[in-house]
Amino acid sequence: MDVNCARFLYFVPMLKITLFATTLFFLVTSCYQPERNCADFKNGEFSFTTTVDDKEIKTAFTRIDDLEIDYFDGKVDSSSVRWINDCEYVVKKLNPRNRAEEKPIHMKILSTTDNSYTFEYSIVGEAKKQKGTVIKTN
Repeated sequence: MDVNCARFLYFVPMLKITLFATTLFFLVTSCYQPERNCADFKNGEFSFTTTVDDKEIKTAFTRIDDLEIDYFDGKVDSSSVRWINDCEYVVKKLNPRNRAEEKPIHMKILSTTDNSYTFEYSIVGEAKKQKGTVIKTN
């Protein structure tokens, strides 16, 4: 048998195995979707912690259907909640104190656990998105 023929016969099965493994890998990983039980977070009491200028800021809020009541820095504020679907909603302050607070915020739940969700948010109409995690406290 020719040396080139022997190399070819060795190469073909290896190519098949590599192609099969690669295809299997992409099939398994492309089907993965993070858990999103968003309906579990439409109502309840929640806390959110973020860092601004090296300072940790904690906010608590209660959401009941289309109303959200925020407790921050000893002040209480309320917002309307318009649900787009189970995992997306728009929050708008009911009594804005300045022009910045007049802008609605789009929220999208990316993944959930038993007592928390990770989300991204942005001011409606703006491309810059930020992420955060909310913990359900009740």
